[in-house]
Amino acid sequence: MTRWVLRAVMALGLFFIYVPLLLVLVNSFNGDRTFGWPPHDFTTQWWSAAWRNGGARDALWTSVKAGLGATAIALVLGTMVAFAVQRFQFFGRDTVSLLVVLPIALPGIVTGIALDSAWRSVIAPLGIGKGLFSVIVGHATFCVVTVYNNVLARLRRSGVNLEEASADLGASPFQTFRYITFPMLRSALLAGGLLAFALSFDEIIVTTFTAGPGIQTLPIWIFNNLFRPNQAPVVNVVAAVLIVLSVLPVWLAQRLAGPEAGASRT
Repeated sequence: MTRWVLRAVMALGLFFIYVPLLLVLVNSFNGDRTFGWPPHDFTTQWWSAAWRNGGARDALWTSVKAGLGATAIALVLGTMVAFAVQRFQFFGRDTVSLLVVLPIALPGIVTGIALDSAWRSVIAPLGIGKGLFSVIVGHATFCVVTVYNNVLARLRRSGVNLEEASADLGASPFQTFRYITFPMLRSALLAGGLLAFALSFDEIIVTTFTAGPGIQTLPIWIFNNLFRPNQAPVVNVVAAVLIVLSVLPVWLAQRLAGPEAGASRT
């Protein structure tokens, strides 16, 4: 009886989460140009219209570039901090972990205002205006956390026995990192990078405060066009694309971050 109750609760939760997303996907093929239900006159013409929309294509490309840039920064900084915290007890493990994780717990609007203030006070006087780089830096502030958590969790789960044994056998630090540590972290890094990219790709609030004139990511394009009646079908298509491009990296990251993935690659 308990098992059936738990299954019913799980089904209800999945229904609550995924039905709205499925409605967006279905409405992207809705031929009557509305959000009405049930849809009829299914067509793919709005997918063609979305592809011909130069603003949507530019926004997609901007989101991809911002996501890749933020992910690159996050992979470097997140890995360095996690490795230092684990191996050298850098400034006290718990203190540093709190400082690194704290920004992701803050409301996006607070982080956006803080970044905007910092840019105006420190960077703008140097003659550097906002643009794609400022968006990348803004996204990296919370992407670093995902990489840090992934790498630190893998390091703590694996321990340092293999590294110590390698050192006892006379291996250099570089050899230990290349043949022991890096293979152990490979899947954690890839999973963290995928999660960081998905977070950056979906972000809108921090982007609003850090983007310069003419910078428009895909979520911002959707928001700006959501209430324009003539754009409703195209918005449905772009939103459907955003769902797919967001869910796929998260699903892959979840597969890579599991304990089995680490065991099979170390």
